[in-house]
Amino acid sequence: MKPIRLISGVLTVGFWTLMSRVLGVVREMMILALIGPGPQMDAFVAAFRLPNMFRRFFAEGAFNAAFVPMFSKRYEADEDPLGFARDAMNGLAFVLLGLTALALVFMPALVWATAGGFAADGRFDLTTGYGRIIFPYILFISLGALFSGALNATGRFAAAAAAPVLLNIFVCIAMAVGAWLGGDVILWLVWTIPFAGIAQLALVWVAADRAGIRLRPARPRWTPEMRQLLVVAVPAALAGGVMQVNLLVGQQVASHFDKAVGWLYAADRLYQLPLGVVGIAVGIVLLPDLSRRLKAGDDAGGRAAFSRAGELSLALTVPAAVALVVIPLPLVSVLFERGATGPDDSRAMALAVAIYGLGLPAFVLQKVLQPVFFAREDTRSPFRYAVWSMAVNAVLAIGLAPAIGWIAPAIATTVAGWAMVWQLARGARRIGDVARFDARFLDRLWRICLASALMGLALWGGQILLETPLALRGWRIPALALLIVMGILAYGLAGQLTGAFRLAELRGVVRRTPREET
Repeated sequence: MKPIRLISGVLTVGFWTLMSRVLGVVREMMILALIGPGPQMDAFVAAFRLPNMFRRFFAEGAFNAAFVPMFSKRYEADEDPLGFARDAMNGLAFVLLGLTALALVFMPALVWATAGGFAADGRFDLTTGYGRIIFPYILFISLGALFSGALNATGRFAAAAAAPVLLNIFVCIAMAVGAWLGGDVILWLVWTIPFAGIAQLALVWVAADRAGIRLRPARPRWTPEMRQLLVVAVPAALAGGVMQVNLLVGQQVASHFDKAVGWLYAADRLYQLPLGVVGIAVGIVLLPDLSRRLKAGDDAGGRAAFSRAGELSLALTVPAAVALVVIPLPLVSVLFERGATGPDDSRAMALAVAIYGLGLPAFVLQKVLQPVFFAREDTRSPFRYAVWSMAVNAVLAIGLAPAIGWIAPAIATTVAGWAMVWQLARGARRIGDVARFDARFLDRLWRICLASALMGLALWGGQILLETPLALRGWRIPALALLIVMGILAYGLAGQLTGAFRLAELRGVVRRTPREET
């Protein structure tokens, strides 16, 4: 078996995901400055969420949860992996074309189902119009995810990880041009998204072709392999659907409060930065690695990969979560408070950021724990857990909204995230040792938490010292950069003192890890 190098793969995916998320923050900065919280931004968020909602079924979510393990095992055993991928691509394209046609016709019903609070004002018609322009993005991004999954399964991560960067590059350039020409920036933003999807698909299609994964469109075929793919994918799709219900419940609640959809969206983008860089990167690399090790009977290697993925995830995520809880207002005000976004908007978004920060380790641990089930083609168990998580989310979001208002969805999301982790961890016990963290992980866990707490104290003190420059418009960015550097240095020092990590180990891993094929 040609091994998938876990640390190197995570670093490759993490780097490109970091670029995408950083550009995503830049994108939100431009949206908030040029458009600002209000009806247009609420309508854009709701419209853009529609293809992203279905994307969890047909792209990185349910479909790839079934496709990647099956393709990986066929690739490892040389059992016609290209024929399987070709049939999967053609079947997926057929379904997506039908879905897109239906969505364009029934867009008003989709908007009503996902943002019912908009029906009372002009946001409803805006969302319907934007949705019809944006929705075809699902076709391109889902097909792109299939090519990305095939590349990942063969140990080639760079092109697939770099593709999402194109969306943010295209969108940022389009908004800048629109503002420079004096046009309606929101229309430049909306019309650019489907063209960015075409560019993303082209990038991974060409990369796959060069890697020898040559797939061409043809008539869909119903084969035993496609039946097996469907049997595995449907529970994963239902699980993904449950998670989307969580998002939609939150949006439905928020749609009844002025500006709340935009506030929660901006806060979500900020905590998605560490989630994407760490959790998604680990999940993308870990799933094919575990699948191929199980096929080869390497349970010991699988447990080691699983434990190191968990250790790396928490070493990077716990301090990020602490930072989001301790200094949310400086982060939000410096990044987003300009143009059409004012201090009241910053305070609202900062509150949501802090609450999401409490759930960040849970969201990342889900990405580590779920591949253990998916690698065994068990998508039913995560579905059952997701149903209970959905119930927790719905009860809290709807039940708390009358008492605490628009922030209820953020609290519900965080609590539901931890409920999902508890169920995944409990369910993984029956799988055996391969799904149990080893002694090194358990020893490092409390050290990571202690080092992160010490970093939090340093950030709290630094925020007090830098209070004046953080409030001055010309000094805010340098002051925030200094505060972040202080936090990084404090965590590095605390990590060394507590034994949370050792730089010598990291240098050894990097030196032993050859560069990935791309």
